Amino acid sequence: MTTRLWHIAAWPLVVKVPVLVAGLMVTVAVATSQVVLWRFAQDQKSNLELLTGAYLDGLSAAVLPALVRRDARGVFDALDRAQGDRYAAFEPRFAIVELPNGTILASSRRFPVQGAVPNELRGRFATGDGLELDPDSGRGWLARTLRTEGYSAGRLFAEVDIANSLRVRRKILFTLVLVNGCLTLAFALGGYFVLKRMLQPLGVLTRYVEQIRDGRVEPVPAGYRYRVASEFGQLFDRFNSMARAFSERQTLAAHLAEQEKCAMLGRLASGMAHEVNNPLGGMLNAIDTIQTYGHDPAVRQASLDLLKRGLAGIRNVVGATLVTYKGSSDTSVLTRIDLEDLRFLVQHETGARRLRLDWDNHLTEPIAIDGPAVRQITLNLLLNACAASPDEGFVAVQVARSDRELCIAVADQGPGLPKDMAALLDQVAPAPTPSPQRKGLGLWTTGQLVRRLGGHIGVEHPGVGTRVVVYLPIKSGEALDVAA
Repeated sequence: MTTRLWHIAAWPLVVKVPVLVAGLMVTVAVATSQVVLWRFAQDQKSNLELLTGAYLDGLSAAVLPALVRRDARGVFDALDRAQGDRYAAFEPRFAIVELPNGTILASSRRFPVQGAVPNELRGRFATGDGLELDPDSGRGWLARTLRTEGYSAGRLFAEVDIANSLRVRRKILFTLVLVNGCLTLAFALGGYFVLKRMLQPLGVLTRYVEQIRDGRVEPVPAGYRYRVASEFGQLFDRFNSMARAFSERQTLAAHLAEQEKCAMLGRLASGMAHEVNNPLGGMLNAIDTIQTYGHDPAVRQASLDLLKRGLAGIRNVVGATLVTYKGSSDTSVLTRIDLEDLRFLVQHETGARRLRLDWDNHLTEPIAIDGPAVRQITLNLLLNACAASPDEGFVAVQVARSDRELCIAVADQGPGLPKDMAALLDQVAPAPTPSPQRKGLGLWTTGQLVRRLGGHIGVEHPGVGTRVVVYLPIKSGEALDVAA
C-alpha cells in the first residue's frame, strides 16, 4: 500500500492532476516570492542608503566645526543631539568621531577618548566609506570621511538598528507565503472537485465495463447520455454499440451451442435406436420360445434371462441419454455412474467403426462439482476422439482425482488436433464462436464449460493422435457420502 502511494503513475487521475497543478503552483509561487523578496531587499537597501546618507549629512554638518577646532565637548554635544533623533527605517545606536591619527575624539557611548576604534568596526570599512548591513543581527554600520577645504579632518563611524526594516521584510514574506499557500490550496481543492465532476462519466463507464467481467452486459442508460459532454456522449454511444454486439454474440453463441447439442442428440438418438433395435430380434425370439416351450423350466429361464439382459441394455442407453440432455435432480454432485454410463452413449460410434474403448475410471466416491457439466465435457471430448480415430483404432479415457483436482484425459489415434481447433479450448484468450458452417462447436462448448468451472485444459501430442487433459478444481474435503 505504501509503495503504491509513492508510485505517482498509479494515483487516480482525479487526484494526480490537482496534485501536479498544486506542485506547479507552489514552484511558481516560490520562484515569484524569491524574486519579489530579492527586489524588495534591493529597494530597501537603496532606501536605507539614502536615509543613512541623510543622517550622516546632518551629523557631519553638526560635528565638523567642533572637529576642526578639536573641541571634544562640542562634538559630544552634537552627537548627543543626533542620538535623540528618530527615523522611520532605522534607529541610531552610537556614533564615533575619529581623528586623522586614528584616535577617538568623542563618541556617543563609552568608547575611551584617545582610544582606538574597535578593529571589528574598522575592518568593515577597510576599503572605503559606505553602508554595511547584517540581517542576522538586525544592525547596520556607516562610515564617512569628514573633509574641510580639501583635506581630511577625521572620520565618522555609526551603528544603526534596522530591526524595523527587517520586520517589514518578514511580514511581506509571511504575507506572500500565506496568500500563495491559500491560493494553491484553493485551486487544488477546486481543481479536485471540478475534475471529479468532469470525470464522473468515466466512473459510470467503468462500472458498466466491470459488469462485463461478471458476465452481465448492459448498455449505458440514455439518461446519462444527455447529461454529459459530447465527447463522453460519443464514448457512451460506442460502448452501447459494443454492448449490443456483445449481447447478440452471446445470444448467438448460446443458440449455436443449443443447435450443436440438438445435432449431437440426433446423432446419439440414431445410435440409441440402433442399440435398442439390436437386442429386439433376440428378445422377440425369446418370447416366441417361451410361448412354444414355456412348459420347460430350463428353456423358460434361459429365455427370461435373455429378455432381462436386453431390457437392461435398453434401460442403460435410454437412462444415460436422459441424464445427459434432461439433467438430473442434483446438478452439484458427480458420481462414478455419471461417467460410466457414457460408454453406452458411444456404443454405436465405437461399434460401427470397430473402435476399442479403453476405459479407466478411478472415481470411487461422489464429488461436489457440477455433474452435468462434467458429463457434457467428457462426452464432447469422447465423441471428438471417436470421430478423429481411424477404423479399428482405439480411444482411451482416464478419470482420476486428487485432493484438489479432478483430471479427465481423452486420447485418440487421429491425425492430430489442428491449431485452430485447439484454440477453441484456450482458456486464456477464448476464441470467437465458430459459425454453424464450421466444425468445432463441441470443442468451443467444452472450453466454455471448463472456463465456467474454473479449470484449464492441456493439449498433448504424444506422437500419434492427440491427448486432451482437463483439470477441474475441487475443494479438499468435498467428497460426499451417498446412501444406497
